[in-house]
Amino acid sequence: MIAHLRGTLFSKTPGSCIVECAGVGYDVAISIPTYSSLPDAPHGGAAAVSLYIHTQVREDALSLFGFLDLLEKRLFERLITVSGVGPRLALTILSGLSVSATIDAIRAQDHASLCRIPGVGKRLAERLAVELKEKLDDLATPAPSGNATTPAPTTPAAEDVLSALLNLGYNRPAAQKALDNALTRDPSVGEHFDTLFRAVLLLIR
Repeated sequence: MIAHLRGTLFSKTPGSCIVECAGVGYDVAISIPTYSSLPDAPHGGAAAVSLYIHTQVREDALSLFGFLDLLEKRLFERLITVSGVGPRLALTILSGLSVSATIDAIRAQDHASLCRIPGVGKRLAERLAVELKEKLDDLATPAPSGNATTPAPTTPAAEDVLSALLNLGYNRPAAQKALDNALTRDPSVGEHFDTLFRAVLLLIR
């Protein structure tokens, strides 16, 4: 099993990145917070990166899921123990809410916050709260603030945010409207992906 990758960040998108190690490029699925915290990776660049890895092995595929933060990886691995939550949906959950917000929502049985995440309905939100409420105590205390890391500027932030929202399952009209509203209210949020992404999440319906 691959548990950790250290190498050169070759490229990144809101849902995945390619890490080159010893001449081999590994395609790694990532959450939005991990994406926004990764350095820019222009082709031909040499941005060093180190990721914690969860490996999923199936008969027809080997999939890698990467995390800059060990706490995020541990929460991811708790999420996928819940019936109905696969690795992709777990990444979507971690993209829709910060690690600390996800933990707080589950422990407080805040179904409304969980249901705002694409792919999470009322029944699944209830299942998450029931099955994980007592299993997150060791993660809750050291959980860092969702705003602890200031991301580096990326290629047009608005385009990346729109792409990320579509990847998460939001429809284009709603995503575009929320994006436009966020930029109209405060144009300065458009300078950084993470700031703009979180501002849009507060407005999207």
